[in-house]
Amino acid sequence: MPHNALFLQLMLLDMEFLHTIIAFLFAICTLVVFHELGHYWVARWCNVKVLRFSLGMGKVLYSRRFGVDQTEWVISALPIGGYVKMLDLREQDGSGMADADLAREFTRQPVAKRIAIVAAGPLANLLLAIALFAVVYMAGVPEPVAQVRAPLVGTQAYDAGVREHDLIAAVNGSPVAVWSEVRWKVMQLVLDKSSAVSVDHFPIMLTVTASDGSARRQIGFTLDAMTPKDVDADFMAKLGLSLAHPPAQMGHIIGGGAAQRGGLLEGDIVTSVDGQSGIDSLRFIELVRAAPGRVLQLKGTRSGVAMAWQVTPDVSSANGKAIGKINVEIHSVPTLVTVRDSFPHALKKAVDHTWSTSVMTFKMIGRMVLGEASVKNITGPLTIADYAGQTAKIGWISYISFMAFISISLGVMNLLPIPVLDGGHLLYYSLEVLTGRPVSARFMAIAQRTGFAMLILLMGVAFFNDIARLIPS
Repeated sequence: MPHNALFLQLMLLDMEFLHTIIAFLFAICTLVVFHELGHYWVARWCNVKVLRFSLGMGKVLYSRRFGVDQTEWVISALPIGGYVKMLDLREQDGSGMADADLAREFTRQPVAKRIAIVAAGPLANLLLAIALFAVVYMAGVPEPVAQVRAPLVGTQAYDAGVREHDLIAAVNGSPVAVWSEVRWKVMQLVLDKSSAVSVDHFPIMLTVTASDGSARRQIGFTLDAMTPKDVDADFMAKLGLSLAHPPAQMGHIIGGGAAQRGGLLEGDIVTSVDGQSGIDSLRFIELVRAAPGRVLQLKGTRSGVAMAWQVTPDVSSANGKAIGKINVEIHSVPTLVTVRDSFPHALKKAVDHTWSTSVMTFKMIGRMVLGEASVKNITGPLTIADYAGQTAKIGWISYISFMAFISISLGVMNLLPIPVLDGGHLLYYSLEVLTGRPVSARFMAIAQRTGFAMLILLMGVAFFNDIARLIPS
């Protein structure tokens, strides 16, 4: 039996690995196809002859020719990446070529057409992201409401008057319905923070109501203590803002555990631990885990009647560290709401979100270059594959959202002015517009080698970060 159990466990791991690989390859191939179709469609619109459209890189595994130009459509061995090969005399011999074909050669096109062809790939990724986000917003996804957990004494939130279960209705006048919208808008403000913010200036203004819908009020926050590096951590908690969780209500009591020995019953609600009030489900779990073998004085209610218990958490172990455990189920999922939008509203939200995400990505890259944000934010294919598998298991809406974010990242990264990327070619053509002549072959060759070295360095950092994330500390 142990051998059979081990075999079953290995089979499950293999299936999970296969699920992750399929989810990753489907996402990457879809995004690459749209990127390259952007180049292809605009090249055809500009009457540039396309010789090959490849999904993947390296050795050709499958090939078919279609159309008047007999464009070769191929699937190549390495599924990460792809390319559109156009008629280009820098790469092909033009001797004996028909005049009609030479007129369709890429480098002979006006610079405006070359810019349009190169920019079409990243633009296609951004348009795909808009379409995917619009689908998500129309379908709706359950998300935590913008309700605040009891802020700790001494935090900005507490000093400003935020209290437990307050609902955030707007950030700087912009309406919000769910917690992710609050976090996103505050993150943008943190990244936009200037180096000097006066004490009497409120760059974050929250419109807050009590949980019963009354007492609507404005609460201001300064960002003096915040830096762009704080977005790598829990920057909301630094302001004293965190997501509300349900009360610490006991679920199923496991027989023989510390909860049963202490007299707790299913349905009991704990409101105080060792004199600490404002206990929610998450805080209760934290306090229990932090007290292995130590008596906890609990107060709460049972069917509305005040109760008190003494519970001594059993000593357990997690990652080599002793933790407390009382063997009871605690419901800790926050209150969720599903927001569904009409097509026009969903499309507008999708455009706004794609734009703001693109801008913030550029800002984060700039902060990393300046050393104001950690390079740990750079992720590679291992992390992307892991997220692809996780979101695919959650559901199709989460998976589509993941694809939209990756599509934005692919579009933005390709717009960076790094030679060998689309942004590098756009830089060449921009210089051509300014100077009136194309950059020299020698300059381009040096730039291409430099860009390739930069790309290898970025890939090395991404793989290192991937491995560091996936290996438990």
